[in-house]
Amino acid sequence: MNAGSSVGRRTRQKNAIWRILQSQNDFVSAKELHKLLRDSGQRIGLATVYRQLGSLHMSGSLDCIEHGGIRLYRVCLAQRKHHHHLVCERCGRTVEISPPDDGWLKAVAAEHGFTVSSHTLEVYGLCSSCQGHSGQADVSDPPGPWA
Repeated sequence: MNAGSSVGRRTRQKNAIWRILQSQNDFVSAKELHKLLRDSGQRIGLATVYRQLGSLHMSGSLDCIEHGGIRLYRVCLAQRKHHHHLVCERCGRTVEISPPDDGWLKAVAAEHGFTVSSHTLEVYGLCSSCQGHSGQADVSDPPGPWA
């Protein structure tokens, strides 16, 4: 998907943000993205970065997860396919996973008197490499590269 196909008009800033995001394998925060843009010579304000990330996320072009109160973004690898993530709290490795059964979600909600209008599910823990790194599953280490 290109940066302007489903979200408003194409601008120099939107194209620059899209190019940088496509070059990233991992999730990045708006501040990290802003720094990458500035380091590449782009003159763009942090508010513009936040605005464009929100727009791209709402269009379904970006994955967004929250960790430690920070929103992180990445070009959506599954492109429009509903999915969730396993996220390593130490290294930031992220794996896309299929959503839980829709029937299960509705049953759990109904059990508590709710109806489901939407849901978000991210599962946090340690990947196999990080578990082996310290010999134990200690999540007290600082979070991944976005800290």
